[in-house]
Amino acid sequence: MRIVIPDDYQDCVRHLDCFAKLAAAHGIRHDITIFNDSVTDLDALAARFAGAQALVLIRERTRITASLLDRLPDLKMISQTAKVSGHIDLAACTERGIAVAEGSGDPTSTAELTWALIMASRRHVLAEANRLNNGRWQGFLGQQLRGQTIGIWGYGRIGKLVAGYARAFGMNVWIWGRTGSMTRAQADGYDIAPTRERFFSDSDVISVHLRLNEETVGIVQQMDLTAMKQTALFVNTSRAELVAPSALTAALDAGRPGFAAVDVYEEEPVLGARHPLLNRENVLCTPHIGYVERENYELYLGTAFDNLLAYAAGRPVNLANPEALKQK
Repeated sequence: MRIVIPDDYQDCVRHLDCFAKLAAAHGIRHDITIFNDSVTDLDALAARFAGAQALVLIRERTRITASLLDRLPDLKMISQTAKVSGHIDLAACTERGIAVAEGSGDPTSTAELTWALIMASRRHVLAEANRLNNGRWQGFLGQQLRGQTIGIWGYGRIGKLVAGYARAFGMNVWIWGRTGSMTRAQADGYDIAPTRERFFSDSDVISVHLRLNEETVGIVQQMDLTAMKQTALFVNTSRAELVAPSALTAALDAGRPGFAAVDVYEEEPVLGARHPLLNRENVLCTPHIGYVERENYELYLGTAFDNLLAYAAGRPVNLANPEALKQK
């Protein structure tokens, strides 16, 4: 089987233990091509994927559209790490008989990065390290977390972990979100913010952990952000589109909140330092590394390879569109 794996930014896939699954599965050698950069142009993608029978996609880094699929007549299967979202035209795949398999991930890595960003932001770790490297000494007063209030919007798998970390550090934790989310949080002993307005205005730190869908696009508005304290921190390790366009930059320019930590962007990868949140003293930006760590990659890619090999063996599993098999 000819397999193409795009967007392996760190050139790490072939060094994972799970990659051995593809090397000579069941004695069958596969033709595997890996790309370490990212392209979005339709012609460039069609050229890269020409002749591919299977694609292994790392999260949402490449969009699979009907126009692209029309130029990939040999494509039979897409194995997606984690869940399928809006980056794959699932209906177009089904119509063309292309099976799409999906896996699941571990929330730990993103929750840990969220906490790392909170701690680094409150203590100005990056700025202080840069000062020291540039021959200078202390430049900022940090803020301890104990006794501060953290607001967590969304009490799913990641939000629940972040709430636990905050509790361990002695923070006051309250939750905002859908009724079911708040009910689960309350059952775990967490407070619920009385109103959305109080959630933003009274929190010292706010971390957003929501799925991106039609209901949540732009759910965080500029008026929410500008209601935050001048000393507050806004953290987003979920999806950039949860925040209304330009709302965060405008709020930061207005001085509320006073600081932000961001791991996600509307268009990725961000290259050439071309993004309005970069190179600001009051913003800590990381390049969407929440899920990028070895154990998570072994799980993500290992499952994707298992799904691909199961399909190749005539025993497809974990299909997001099982009806595609009827189109053959």
